[in-house]
Amino acid sequence: MRRLCPLFNIGMVLILIVLLTACTEKKSQRSETETPSKTGTNEENEEQMTDEPLKIGFAMDTLTEERWLKDRDFFEESIRKLGAEVEVMASHGDDALQIWQAETMISKGIDVLVIVPHNAESTAAIVKKAHSAGIRVLSYDRLVKNAEVDMYVSYDNEQVGVLQAEAITGMVPKGKYVYIGGAETDNNAHILKKGVFKILQPLIDQGDITVVFDQWTKDWMPIHAKENMLLALDANNNDIDAVIAANDATAGAVVEALKERGLEGKIPVAGQDAELAAVQRIVQGTQTMTVYKPIRELSELAAELAIKLAKGEKVGDVMKVNNGKMEVPSILLTPVVVNQSNIEETILADHFHKREDVYLDE
Repeated sequence: MRRLCPLFNIGMVLILIVLLTACTEKKSQRSETETPSKTGTNEENEEQMTDEPLKIGFAMDTLTEERWLKDRDFFEESIRKLGAEVEVMASHGDDALQIWQAETMISKGIDVLVIVPHNAESTAAIVKKAHSAGIRVLSYDRLVKNAEVDMYVSYDNEQVGVLQAEAITGMVPKGKYVYIGGAETDNNAHILKKGVFKILQPLIDQGDITVVFDQWTKDWMPIHAKENMLLALDANNNDIDAVIAANDATAGAVVEALKERGLEGKIPVAGQDAELAAVQRIVQGTQTMTVYKPIRELSELAAELAIKLAKGEKVGDVMKVNNGKMEVPSILLTPVVVNQSNIEETILADHFHKREDVYLDE
């Protein structure tokens, strides 16, 4: 019996080896069959991620003026037609709030940030934060200064100023002028003023025109524009020959001030944006002209550019605009003069306003 023990032990060892080998092979086979299933799941997840719509953030300065409501509505409509999603936030002239709103949208994982800066300088911080998160930035209508902006789309704001000044000097080639500017913090206000004085300066130099009042309007607020106009009238004993205002909201405030002095309709007033109230004033004869910038065209183009930036696609041949830090790829659209003679073929033809709203007496 003692001689059988070694044989028994050897047999047991052989049996254990066979069993372990079988288990190892079975485990290996199970692992191989599970691997394709896991890979397939990853592919499905990647496909689902690819199918998610692009998300565009639209950080606006204000929605208190008629034109910006149109910008918002047309932009939202355009983005959705392109199959993407959009989130809109407006800071109402609060720089800190606009930065916070942009940060909020960035944290939500937007693909592109479109921004209408309130303060051209301070919003450079927003561009930096977006780029840190791998998000491109499109500057809408107003240019962000001193920042590496990916794209800028607007109307030719210098040309807007040129058109305003040409219209008013054509009516009043000599006399006392008042300039009611926009917000000093807005780069567009400076470009607009540059265009105005491009026309006025030669007439100033030859002594035909005197600018007796020239002031910015804090935050573009009409109440401040009216205060400025009243100051201009007081300083000149109501002896004013023409007024160029930076937009239609400030032009409306100018007309209010003139009305208080019995001068409504007697002094030419220029504006821009083709707001409904401004066009009504043109019909009534209390505002001379406005500059129409077809907002639907601007918003549709901005939406297309935002989607291209999100997809990393090339935009094509564009001009460059210097913002103090770089030459920003830009597209500037052409503005249009509107006065009593061409309301029909401009604003009404584009369905920008309804005829019954423009001509209230009809």
